[in-house]
Amino acid sequence: MPLKFGGETVTYVTCARARVTVRDAAGCTAEGWGETPLSVTWVWPSALGYEERHEAMKAFCETLAAAWAGFTASGHPMEVGQDFIEDVLPELLEQHNEGVAEPMPWLGALVCNSLFDIALHDAFGNLHGRDVYETYNGEWMNRSLEEFLEPTAESVSFTGKYPEDFFVAESPAQLPAWHLVGGVDPLDESELTGNEPDDGYPVLLADWIKTDGLKCLKIKLRGTDAAWDYARIVKVGNIAMAAGAEWLTTDFNCTVTKPDYVNTILDDLRAEHPKLFEMLLYVEQPFPYDLEKHAIDTHSCSERKPLFLDESAHDWQHVRLGRKLGWTGVALKTCKTQTGALLSACWAKAHGMGLMVQDLTNPMLAQIPHCRLTAHVGTIMGVETNAMQFYPAASAAEATVHPGLYQRRGGEVDLATLSGSGFGYGEAIGVRELPEAAVVCGECE
Repeated sequence: MPLKFGGETVTYVTCARARVTVRDAAGCTAEGWGETPLSVTWVWPSALGYEERHEAMKAFCETLAAAWAGFTASGHPMEVGQDFIEDVLPELLEQHNEGVAEPMPWLGALVCNSLFDIALHDAFGNLHGRDVYETYNGEWMNRSLEEFLEPTAESVSFTGKYPEDFFVAESPAQLPAWHLVGGVDPLDESELTGNEPDDGYPVLLADWIKTDGLKCLKIKLRGTDAAWDYARIVKVGNIAMAAGAEWLTTDFNCTVTKPDYVNTILDDLRAEHPKLFEMLLYVEQPFPYDLEKHAIDTHSCSERKPLFLDESAHDWQHVRLGRKLGWTGVALKTCKTQTGALLSACWAKAHGMGLMVQDLTNPMLAQIPHCRLTAHVGTIMGVETNAMQFYPAASAAEATVHPGLYQRRGGEVDLATLSGSGFGYGEAIGVRELPEAAVVCGECE
């Protein structure tokens, strides 16, 4: 099925994969791998053609490969990764955008950078023979969180704290899985057009719920047509209740400009469909993602339902601004870098904000750090994971090693097969025949 995102419908995507080699002071080396789908329509809403933006992001990945190879910083990946984001990435983006008709946004730069950052974390774990999540503490890091983060509340201090201090006590091996109800997904037979794929996978929502045992549904909305949005929520909710699903969330994709739009929908839902209002766990990113340009006071929305930043949550500073404006939670994404996701998680949890981990339709290797972040930071309800909806065959090779990660059974994904150092990719690294690298990264200290 195609995926409708905002005003565009996505039918294909490029996944960028990087291998990074690191070296320690004794000369020992190790490799790490990172991968991210280049989600053009998500990072760069624009009137420009898809291919123009797509090619720009691919070219920037190659620029980043050369820049990482020449980056001489040393330390833990949290330190090296953040130094690169602060000291190198802005200048690279500025150079990349010189003379172009429309500059690539900062979010695009983060997504392109994330595969290298993820690979760096994986390589560090591999170098030391440790699960990388065992290294986010004072034994391995040279800087505590006070050197990365600034608290807002007087009761919060990051002195002597490390990411590990904000992890759950025991990371679960199974996670509730959120299914994405796309804007062009047919809900029942009345919406079938005859152009749906006949590939053995479900098409109608009730069939998806039954096949995968789904309990959690995320509803893509327009944000520009309140009547359509309200009717969509009600129809999905009624199908969900009839089929045994329990939780809903709504995603307006940054298209709403006034809080009253959201408030009216929530108030009508509470008055006319109180059960559906109860099932609605949170509301995701109704407003434009540039928080500084669109500093909308959202307190009236978050008084009705938890309100989560997604596209706006570029980093912990944006999370801080969002909290001031009334947002109560943050949706983390490894596609904004593993480093940035962990720092945002720590800042948000320290200030009492809720967490989710949202998908970028992550297939193949990209699914693994995505789910591992969820398992360690603790979310209000599982993880969004929808690659098995929109391109299930893309992960067929990796699924031979980690089958539970690439199918949803009983409404969950299963991480139990992940083990070993780094992110625990294991043999999933070698199951896919890759094209020759466009850029050879060399070694990064």
